Amino acid sequence: MCDAAAFYRCRCIFTDNIFIKDYNLHVRFTSERQFRAEYQKVLRSLGCTTDAQLDAVFEGMRAEVHRRRSLSVDSAERTAAIREQYKPLHSHVYKLQEADLAPEFLQAVKYCLNSYATKEGLLKLIETEAAPRVYRFPVFTKEFCRDLTEELEHFEQSGAPRGKPNTMNNYGILLDELGFDEGLISHLRELYLSPITSLLYPDCGGKQLDSHKAFVVKYAMHEDLDLTYHYDNAEVTLNVSLGKDFIDGNLYFGDMRQVPLSEAECVEVEHHVSQGVLHRGQQMHGALPISAGVRWNLIVWMRSSQERNKMCPMCSKKPTLVESRGFADGFTASGQGQNASCILE
Repeated sequence: MCDAAAFYRCRCIFTDNIFIKDYNLHVRFTSERQFRAEYQKVLRSLGCTTDAQLDAVFEGMRAEVHRRRSLSVDSAERTAAIREQYKPLHSHVYKLQEADLAPEFLQAVKYCLNSYATKEGLLKLIETEAAPRVYRFPVFTKEFCRDLTEELEHFEQSGAPRGKPNTMNNYGILLDELGFDEGLISHLRELYLSPITSLLYPDCGGKQLDSHKAFVVKYAMHEDLDLTYHYDNAEVTLNVSLGKDFIDGNLYFGDMRQVPLSEAECVEVEHHVSQGVLHRGQQMHGALPISAGVRWNLIVWMRSSQERNKMCPMCSKKPTLVESRGFADGFTASGQGQNASCILE
């Protein structure tokens, strides 16, 4: 692959954009004093009214900061343990083949590779949603989605260690730890998605997507049912419904994150198995509750070092780098040809 670089994180990962699920609130936590000054009033308005409830929030904040500081070491340990303990069910899903991709997707990619390709021409080959600059198209064959879902469930039931995909989803799998990055996700991003994003999102890094974070999330009854309104740590996001059988759970999209929710009008977008929804990472969105069944979604957060080197999209400051592993979050260390990261985990 062409992504040969060292990667880093921004120090904001340790303290910024921590999600308190019980109160549906993103916060920053540097100390108890700072936290009380900035959030105690709003927490009380959201129902955190007793000392015991507030102490529970503090304990959660401390635990999350500790988890984030240990991310790289913990992830490396899980990756090594998975490699040693886990035997794949469907080894072919780890290496992308053109036969795994939907014919409509291949047609769109082939068009984008022509010198005469335009955005207007591409839009004739994919679906445009009512939400601004949100698009849909088949990505994989249904057979590949079935095999990939079976592989994910096999891993889930294996007892091998796995980390949470992010702070908002409790059920899912980090695909780099399972060995999907090089053979599947990097190929998908570099060879097939980049030609499309170059035409659709040239203004927000679509021509220079040089790294990613990929994971799957699972929605099921008695587990995670929905996902609250948020934005991604990405320039462009692909969200593919892998299956299985589910009812409801539409996505909904608002405006970019700089626009208050009170001023945004949300639009629902349906999920269809094997189809991907493509959108700008900084566009606010969420997932409504499923009412039955199980749904697995593949999420690819695609990053452009050229864009995020200017400003970290999570703390809105110039990133201050710390060492990490893997792709981290796609920032490039100035003058070194290396990538660095500033992430919401």
